[in-house]
Order: sequence, then C-alpha cells, then structure tokens
Amino acid sequence: MTEAAFIPPAKPLIGDEEREAVDRVLRSGMIAQGPEVQAFEREYSEHFGLGRACVAVNSGTSGLHVGLLASGVGRGDEVIVPSFTFAATANSVALTGATPVFADIDLDTFCLDPASVESRITERTKAVMPVHLYGHPADMSGFAALADKHSIAVFEDAAQAHGASLDGTPVGAFGQFAMFSLYPTKNMTSGEGGMVSVADDETERLIRLYRNQGMLRQYENEVVGLNNRMTDIHAAIGRVQLTKVDAWTATRQANARFLSDNLEGVVTPPVTDGAVHVYHQYTVRVPEDRDGLAAALREEYAVGSGMFYPIPNHRLAPFATSDDLPVTEQAARECLSLPVHPSVSQADLERIVTAVNTLVKAGA
Repeated sequence: MTEAAFIPPAKPLIGDEEREAVDRVLRSGMIAQGPEVQAFEREYSEHFGLGRACVAVNSGTSGLHVGLLASGVGRGDEVIVPSFTFAATANSVALTGATPVFADIDLDTFCLDPASVESRITERTKAVMPVHLYGHPADMSGFAALADKHSIAVFEDAAQAHGASLDGTPVGAFGQFAMFSLYPTKNMTSGEGGMVSVADDETERLIRLYRNQGMLRQYENEVVGLNNRMTDIHAAIGRVQLTKVDAWTATRQANARFLSDNLEGVVTPPVTDGAVHVYHQYTVRVPEDRDGLAAALREEYAVGSGMFYPIPNHRLAPFATSDDLPVTEQAARECLSLPVHPSVSQADLERIVTAVNTLVKAGA
C-alpha cells in the first residue's frame, strides 16, 4: 500500500488551555500543593458523580500505596489482585509489606473473576482489589458479596476507568478507596498524577497524612509519611482536562463501536449488561499469532498496537509463583489493543479495519 502516516496506539492531548493554566500557576508563584490541588480534588469528585472526597497524589501507584496504608494493610496481610494488569497493582501491595495473591480473570471483561478470588481467600486475606481493566468495570456486585461473606475489604484500581460505571454507579464509588491514574496516556491527564476517591473521613484523613510526610499541619507529624503530593502545576492541567474528558470518552466509544461493527477474524470486546465502558484501550483477542499480526499491522499498514500485558504479574521476577491461572495466560497470549483514542480519524478507523481484516484473512 502507499505510505501513510503512522497511527499511534495512544496519543496524549494537550492544548493551549492546558498551557495557559500552567502559565497562570507559574505566574502566581504557588507551585507546590496549593489551591489548584484543592480545586481539582473537589471538581474531580463532582464531575464524575462520586459523592465522596478525593485526594490528589503524584502518581497512580502512589494513590494505591497510600490508600492501602490508610486502610491498614501491612505485613502479614494478603490482598487478592489480578495478575493480568500492570505491575503497579501488585507493587503497591508489596510496598506495604503485605502479600499480593493472584486470582484469575473473566475472559470477556479481562477483569478479576469473583469465583477465582473466593478460591484464594485465606485467614490472612485483608481485601480484594479488582482492576477495571481497559476501562471496563469489574464485577463489583460479586466482590461486594464476597466482602460481606468473608469480612474483607474491597478496594478499586480504577487507573484506566475515568467515567466508567456499572448499573448507574460510577467506578470509584464502590470500594473503601479507589485510585484513578492521570498518566499522560490515560483518558485524561494531569501530566503525571493520581486521584484517590475515599469512602470515609478517617481513611481520607490518613491518606492526606501519608501523602505529605505524615502532616496535616506543618511540623506536626502524626505518622511516618511519604512525599506523594501533587503540584499545583499538574492540578491546573487536570482541571482543564476535566472540561474535555466527556467529549473524548464519547469519541472513544464511537470509535469502539465502529471497530466492533466491522472487524472480522478477531474476538472484539463485549460489554457487560449495565456497564459503561470508557475504552482506555480497545482490546481484541487474536487466537492465532497475535505477535505476527501486530508486526504486520505496523510494517504493512503503519498501524500501531499495544500488548497489555504479555507477561502476567505472577510470572514476573518479584512475584513469581506457580499459580494456575489459565484464563490469564490465554489473555496474555491473545490480547492486542488497537488505536481507539480521540485523535483517530474516520479514515484511520477504516485503515485499521482494512488492515486487520486483510491480514487475518491472509493468515498473518
């Protein structure tokens, strides 16, 4: 085919409004955590209808870490997590001194399977922490039932799920805490950062302590804390992005519909009844030669793609176990994420469809 512009698998969107917001903060002289962070926390909760307090931090991983610490997770505890996710989920558990225990996933949603989770609950289990992977909400009613039955807590890794919901309840409003990532390639960004939604006042208070060296008031340290503050520069970017994220999400959803309606020879992602999927990634399954298809898409059609996550956490060196997670292993072999971000044009979508359908038919 004739040479075409490369379609990247992800593309951060930063405009003049974000630049102007940064300049406003720089001119103010208040650059560290300050009024922009406070405003961003309030506006984030209001925008997504969370009905609870939010606390801004300097990364999604920091958000998980301080949320776990504030929830009393520590040495001797176990937290059940998926293996099919970014390592930050398990890292945050391990950093508290607790042990991440891996459970299998549902092949349709790529999220934790409550039945697999229940099989791994022990007397040391403190909580389960599902990930709303790729922007599809996990089975939160299933985890709520497990929490009631076994007296464990539920936390949410909502890093990829800004604006997702299940049966009318927004992701981030189910667990004792939930973390949203604001990394550049997420559905919205603050440049770098995270936001933690919190169900109760005491957990919120502790998160605010842990993110700021153990202090709410200067020099009155109450716990051994961290420096996980968000700057006003990052918060200013995030506040602007809040005004744009809904339109971007609608574009992602429209792009996903076009792909699902037209792709052939791959397994397109279904959406659970009652779920709103925000398509941080549009992830198909390629039963035969996923890696070969990805290479051919790039080389022959200039279409980028992503493999998230080819090495499950339970096979990574820090967490290596002999766990039998067959669905996780299948997803790691077959999953391929195609461009769905708001910068993808109609012509791009048509090229993606033509490329995938042609290559799969040809046996690439």
